[in-house]
Amino acid sequence: MDNYLFNVFPNKVFVDLNLYQYGWQRCTPLHSYGPSVRNHYLFHYVISGAGTLSSTNSKGITVDYQIKSGQGFLICPQQINTYFADANHPWEYTWIEFDGIHVKEALNLAGISFDSPIYRSNAKDLSDALKNELLYIARNSKESSFHLIGHLYLAMDYLTRSSASRTISQKGKIVDFYVREAVSFIEQNFQNDISIEDVANFCNLNRSYFGKIFHEAVGKSPQEFLISYRMSKAAELLKLTEFSIREISNAVGYSNQLHFSRAFKNIYQMSPRLYRQKNKNNEI
Repeated sequence: MDNYLFNVFPNKVFVDLNLYQYGWQRCTPLHSYGPSVRNHYLFHYVISGAGTLSSTNSKGITVDYQIKSGQGFLICPQQINTYFADANHPWEYTWIEFDGIHVKEALNLAGISFDSPIYRSNAKDLSDALKNELLYIARNSKESSFHLIGHLYLAMDYLTRSSASRTISQKGKIVDFYVREAVSFIEQNFQNDISIEDVANFCNLNRSYFGKIFHEAVGKSPQEFLISYRMSKAAELLKLTEFSIREISNAVGYSNQLHFSRAFKNIYQMSPRLYRQKNKNNEI
């Protein structure tokens, strides 16, 4: 490779929209990556040149897509993919790895998905703004987490507004109402001993039906979302307070400190104590 920027985002406490990795690359001819599988969404914007994406669709069939400058491509979680630069005109691209509870909604609005991964623009000024936001993130890794997340929100706005496959948002759907009510209930009661049954009852829904519509809208099961939200709050407390691990465990709804530590390690791949040592006061 001729030129390459790669950064890892240090903060995992943003729930609505979060950044994981990001960068920029000018590839050599036929430079490839994969086959691989990601845990989060990955979006590449092609600045110049061309290349090919090979990825599986929902039926497990591998499809090849030819992509050129001004276009982009999405890789979804657990999707097997390989991509490589053109032999004569290798691509230059900027990319982000991201996730969050509102990501699926935004991507649906943009009309790009597991089975339709190619981004094409219908507004050059907006696609240029998208490119500039992604490049800004790639080149300014020393800025604060809030600063970079702000630019990620702008990038997502330009992505949805510039996409040629953009769909019209249907507001007021009853399913959206139930999901918003569920998320609000969790945000206000995560510190209490609540179950998914409690959330479903609050929405006056059968638990299995509630779990189905929640997963379709958010991309996570209600239980996964509840645990993820609790752990994000625990991470904030570990970084910004002097509370003991036991106090933080109780503060996010875990009366058993061992169960809390296990859940935290599943999300952050380290113990709460080690996370505090690595991140204490970094954001203050």
